[in-house]
Amino acid sequence: MDFLQHTFMQRALIEAVLVGGICAVIGVYVVLNGLSFIGAGISHSTFAGVGIGLLLGVEPVLTALLFAVLVALSIGAVSEKSRLRHDTAVGIFFAATMALGVLLIGLMKDRYVDVLGYLFGNILALTAADVWMSLVMAAITGGIILALYKEFLALSFDAEVASVMGLPVRKLHYLLLVLIALTVVLSVKSVGVVLVSALIVTPAAAAWQLTVNFRRMMLLSLFFGIASSVAGLLLSWYVDIPSGAGIVLTATVVFFVAWAVSPRRRSPSPPALR
Repeated sequence: MDFLQHTFMQRALIEAVLVGGICAVIGVYVVLNGLSFIGAGISHSTFAGVGIGLLLGVEPVLTALLFAVLVALSIGAVSEKSRLRHDTAVGIFFAATMALGVLLIGLMKDRYVDVLGYLFGNILALTAADVWMSLVMAAITGGIILALYKEFLALSFDAEVASVMGLPVRKLHYLLLVLIALTVVLSVKSVGVVLVSALIVTPAAAAWQLTVNFRRMMLLSLFFGIASSVAGLLLSWYVDIPSGAGIVLTATVVFFVAWAVSPRRRSPSPPALR
């Protein structure tokens, strides 16, 4: 436990629990609503938001948050108004925002910019202010999910039935996109733009392999997300590998173990989630 003597490792452990937990919770809704590619699109859009912040001399996390929310709402609006599939709209924004980020970074030739830190994350370099910001964002996201637990549950199982029940399905969908954006930005400094979507999807996908009960899936996803983040962080400390990669690869190993023992894989007709 010698690593706990270092302040930066204490901050990293707190961040790992926050990021692993909130990514796993929002990931359940992402997986059940088929929004995995949207998570990847939003995560890559934050690169442009970071570029805007660095170019203007503003805190990059704040500009990344505003830009990611704007992109999330735009993806929903474009796919709805033009009747395009979500993946088509995401593909457009995915490429455009990454290109914009590269353009903005390229304009800062006279300044050193730690691009790799934002692309692949560095949880060991977080400041106390970064951890406090993550705590606030995690509390906001988690509070909204708890407050609208039943509504998001209905949306995830059957949007048409939820609409018949009188739920504002369209608003809930847009709110879910915003929550994905918040979760992505919360995780960018820890895991990075490139890897954060995997941390959102993988623990939830692993949990889905092991249960047909929604609440159990949520709890398993939460456990897998936190355990993978903490284990990946410790792996990066002892083996000296990039922390973001260690966290995501650990989550991937957990998924394949869950897949190997999954009752769903062995069943000729896997039961639906309930």
